[in-house]
Amino acid sequence: MLETLETELKIRGFSKRTIEAYSHHNRKFLDYIKKDPASVSDGDVKKYMAYLMSDLNYKPRSVNLALSSLRFFYNEVMHKGLLNGIKPPKTDKKIPTVLNREEIRKMIQSATNPKHRLLIELMYSSGLRVSECVNLKVDDLDLDEKLGKVKHGKGNKERYFILSTNLIIHLREFLASLNEPSQYVFSVKGRPITTRQAQYVVKESAKKAGIKKRVFCHALRSSFATHLLESGVDIRLIQELLGHSDLSTTQIYTKVYTDQLK
Repeated sequence: MLETLETELKIRGFSKRTIEAYSHHNRKFLDYIKKDPASVSDGDVKKYMAYLMSDLNYKPRSVNLALSSLRFFYNEVMHKGLLNGIKPPKTDKKIPTVLNREEIRKMIQSATNPKHRLLIELMYSSGLRVSECVNLKVDDLDLDEKLGKVKHGKGNKERYFILSTNLIIHLREFLASLNEPSQYVFSVKGRPITTRQAQYVVKESAKKAGIKKRVFCHALRSSFATHLLESGVDIRLIQELLGHSDLSTTQIYTKVYTDQLK
């Protein structure tokens, strides 16, 4: 049955990461409940959610992912009509980490490797997700038009992103310096670098720059959005640049901006 789940997810165009997550959570649920999928009830799911929260100390966001995985399988694949009455746990609404412009400058300068420096600069100045950045291809860039295109973003959506004048200069220099050109902007032996490698680069650069905040790739994206808001850019344009389906997701940065004003 889990093979049927994977097939359905692939047909609907879900990302590889989502397919792996949904399959993982359904497999773990069946291992725990020890029942045939056809005989699963709402009570079994509630018991499993309680187990994740109380015994495994899963955070609400992780429990919600597990619930979404089960809901898709039992409603969309098994057509059982389960879980509709089960409310997900409330997630913590944390304010994103935002770096000021001086901290961003220090991070970029602290990266001695040109590839690492460009990676940080691109994520900040274009607001890309780390997964979008590491999978970015040279052909996705139109340097003359100062635009790039995300072809397989979150939810498998396409969108354009902006390229600053300084970034374009650095991109041209970096691509021209490569001994072995690759279809990917950031690659090792022709393959794109991993998100884990990108996260390591960002954390190490922040550490070298002496930044005490908890810095990770998404902090660069948050800083991009907040700095645009500070500069008077319309929030709906920021929503489009970030690739948010819902404006409420973008509005979290108005809270960050308010705190900075205070």
